[in-house]
Amino acid sequence: MIKLKNAVEDHVVDSYQSLRPHFPEFCGCEMCRADVVVYALNRLPPRYVATLEGTVVTEVNLDKQQGRASIDVAVMDGFRRVAMSPRCGKAPVGV
Repeated sequence: MIKLKNAVEDHVVDSYQSLRPHFPEFCGCEMCRADVVVYALNRLPPRYVATLEGTVVTEVNLDKQQGRASIDVAVMDGFRRVAMSPRCGKAPVGV
């Protein structure tokens, strides 16, 4: 069976990790982290791959400045949205 993967997911997770220190008031618990990642993924076009060749080509395209910028913007928007209404029960904060 061929395994399909959304290559954007790894980039969103990487973006979350690199941007997290810029949002010190953000909760960052597992639920809030997952909510930010899901928020961003739902706003970005998926890039499904099934082969090594497809993965390499897609990675090259995602690593370009424009692809990276749109991912970072979606993740930053996710930080703001989740911080304003965290499902974990923490008090809302403006980031």
